[in-house]
Amino acid sequence: MQLVINPRSPKSRKFPITLVLDGTPATVRVEDVQAAIAEKFPQLYVDRQRLTVEKTALEQGKTLSEYGLKDGDSVTFKDLGPQISWRTVFLIEYGGPLLIHPLIYYLPSLFYSRTFEHSMMQTVTFWMVMLHFLKREYETVFVHRFSHGTMPFRNVFKNSAHYHLLSGLNLAYWVYGPWNAAGTVLGERSRTVIYGCIALYAFAELSNLKTHVTLRNLRPPGTRVRKIPRGYGFDLVSCPNYFFETLAWLAVSVLTLSWSAHLFLVVAVGQMYIWAVKKHKGYRKEFPDYPRGRKAMFPFVA
Repeated sequence: MQLVINPRSPKSRKFPITLVLDGTPATVRVEDVQAAIAEKFPQLYVDRQRLTVEKTALEQGKTLSEYGLKDGDSVTFKDLGPQISWRTVFLIEYGGPLLIHPLIYYLPSLFYSRTFEHSMMQTVTFWMVMLHFLKREYETVFVHRFSHGTMPFRNVFKNSAHYHLLSGLNLAYWVYGPWNAAGTVLGERSRTVIYGCIALYAFAELSNLKTHVTLRNLRPPGTRVRKIPRGYGFDLVSCPNYFFETLAWLAVSVLTLSWSAHLFLVVAVGQMYIWAVKKHKGYRKEFPDYPRGRKAMFPFVA
């Protein structure tokens, strides 16, 4: 069969082209078309390609006939630009705080021009943050299975800034400073507050890990299968992983009483809620039998 590939940009010098594909619209899949384009233009590897028909994106695994395409029809091509894997993006994002926090915590003379003894609050906060991001790195390598393999390379800088600046430099500098050192009024916390925050943090992090394992087990290796998540946390909300992460950072915020921790909490929760609502709506649209009683992120609320 023949398929015309039209460019989205009128300035394109490569397109339009006509591909001759082995098979019929009922047997030729979207990935066959992408492979043919990549063979003709090696720099346009599959992850850089976006094919659409009347603004509907073509998904891998589906045949052309599923989109009503016939022999001689056309689709629109868009070059998404250089790509980077989501796994690499996450490793870069979480690696920032793992480098920044130890530098500021262990080398205070470089940042505050003096040395001092850290308070228990500062030490507990340091290990909370380090364990959180070490867990995230572990999940990135051994737990997560990504529905989308890549993202535009240019976005890695925007994504990393959220972690490197807000939960990295900004949080570390203001929490580990001499104004919160041992013996200062600002650095003092009761044992009840400290241990209470540790308990909330531990519960939240372990619960977050459990929900990530549940999501991982929904998708067989090497596939993009989507199913309705069920079980711990998911009976109440569509994104319990975001809810439990909110609790973890709430523990850090309550423990430090720092405006920098409060700022990161507000920004992070706001962004996670936007993602949760989008995923919640996607679940309800994709699965007719999706549980109606679930909220997006906050149990019984929203």
